[in-house]
Amino acid sequence: MHRYYNNLNSLAVRLMGGASPTDISCLVRASTHPPLLSRYRAEMIISRVRLVSILFAFLTPLWIIIDYLVFAFPLSLMLGIGRLITTLAFALLALAYSGSPHMKDAYRSLGIMFMIPTLFFIYSHMMLSNYDNRGSAAIIAAGYAFLPFILVAGLSVFPLTAIEGVLFSMPVLCASALVAFMQADQIDWSTHLGAFWLLLLIASTATLAGMSQLALMAALIRQANHDPLTQCFNRSSGEELFNLQFSIAERNGNPLTVIFIDLDNFKSVNDNFGHHAGDRVLLNTVDAIRNTLRGGDALVRLGGEEFLLVLPNTNSSSAIAMLERMRSKGLGQRPDGHRMTASYGIAERTLDCPDNGQRLIEIADKRMYQAKSNGKDRWVGCNETAETKSPLLTGDQTVNLADEMALANLS
Repeated sequence: MHRYYNNLNSLAVRLMGGASPTDISCLVRASTHPPLLSRYRAEMIISRVRLVSILFAFLTPLWIIIDYLVFAFPLSLMLGIGRLITTLAFALLALAYSGSPHMKDAYRSLGIMFMIPTLFFIYSHMMLSNYDNRGSAAIIAAGYAFLPFILVAGLSVFPLTAIEGVLFSMPVLCASALVAFMQADQIDWSTHLGAFWLLLLIASTATLAGMSQLALMAALIRQANHDPLTQCFNRSSGEELFNLQFSIAERNGNPLTVIFIDLDNFKSVNDNFGHHAGDRVLLNTVDAIRNTLRGGDALVRLGGEEFLLVLPNTNSSSAIAMLERMRSKGLGQRPDGHRMTASYGIAERTLDCPDNGQRLIEIADKRMYQAKSNGKDRWVGCNETAETKSPLLTGDQTVNLADEMALANLS
């Protein structure tokens, strides 16, 4: 099964013009989306749901005039009542959400937006099936059958994954099948099956259009929010991402660890070997750090040789274990052949209890400077007597900052 999945994934990579498996996964399911993409996508979906709802709230009641002119009473009245209820539902939907950054609100609003006309489609066909419409009335009645086509075509307006496109089109397809079943003795099945096949094709095309929007959005967000050299989050997007993660951790009571990283003696690389050599060192260091991170972790380049690691749902001990694994593997080499090292400051939300997210970063920054002033190539953790460890020291040679300060006072 795993081999079959890998082969299918390789085929998809070739068909998508060399796109990475991560890019393809992003277009298939939303669970792989980074928080910033989810936030922007939620805001866009809700914004477009409100726009479409306002448009339909304005256009839907106008059709009552046509129903009144072509349909006999009481059919025109019943259709008019259905349209008024639909109009009210669209108006309420347009007012219900206002740019929420949460995908659950986006899913809810989009689901309601599709549910409203789908229910009206079923209701209208229940009414129309009870009357023998002729002439212009028959033409207008036939036009009601095109509503599902309009609905599934509307999927193309939204940046959706393949799975989301299937899920949101299914109720419309089921409603079309239900109406056909209700009118089984009145319809030409060959014509209906042809129309249903066309509906499936439109739904597939609209889903592909939504995936194309999503791919463009992901590319634009990545370009705008990532450092052009290292492809880490840049400072502004990194701060936005961190604030989002801090709010989530604070709301759910989860741990959140940040590690402030400053490369040791990096200025000398640029001064002695040039900026191109410095760029290569940065790229090698970033690759070494990334190889240790999990999918949900984020690496932010704050500027120059300073970085911030954001580790959601990670306590201090787990962060230290990850940091030690990373340091044991090394951060690459300097142009002179020596190891590249860094100083680290660790801060954790539940232990340090900061007033806000910015304060947590300041604590990590301060501890990084403490590690720097105590010899570099070490970390300072989340308490007053935090340990710092050099990769050249064994476990029983761990140095305690409190002991170092005491020895310094004695001397």
